[in-house]
Amino acid sequence: MADYDLNDDDPPSSAFSLRGFLIHDWPYLVMLALALFGVAYTNFARQTMTGYWITLAPLYGLICVITRWHASNEAKYHFRLIVTQSFHWGAVLFAMYLVFVADVKQMMNEMASSLMVLTILALGTFTAGVHIAALRVCLVGLVLGIGVPAIAWFEESSLFVALVGFVLLGLVALFFVIERRRTRKPSSI
Repeated sequence: MADYDLNDDDPPSSAFSLRGFLIHDWPYLVMLALALFGVAYTNFARQTMTGYWITLAPLYGLICVITRWHASNEAKYHFRLIVTQSFHWGAVLFAMYLVFVADVKQMMNEMASSLMVLTILALGTFTAGVHIAALRVCLVGLVLGIGVPAIAWFEESSLFVALVGFVLLGLVALFFVIERRRTRKPSSI
């Protein structure tokens, strides 16, 4: 159930570096960043971004297919992967569409409908990870389902999201500094 295989050509010291992490896990970071942007913009602009959320679902499906494509070289596996993910994300899109139907939309304000669509996207992401046996996709779904709506419920959430962004940026810079210092020191065996 591994999400990716480590490249044996890389030296062992770089296998767990920040650079290696970013190279191997960029699809999952993109998924989280896009969802976080959608929540932050919705909170800031106070309007529903129907098109954005509906566009995100097929993009997530494409990322799921890309991340598991290398699992097999068989055409039968690739065809099955594409078909199952198409049906899965089509069902997620249909559920999102139902939230934006006029009768349902009148029952909720923009923020509630955006959170409902985000919850559907999170559930779809989690179950897609289960279908393709990708733990990292499941984790993205869990973070979306638990973390992002929690951020959205804060009163000053756009400021909170900016603060979280700055903290994450600081952590990435700290990891770069630590990694650079680690590679400069001669290794003693």
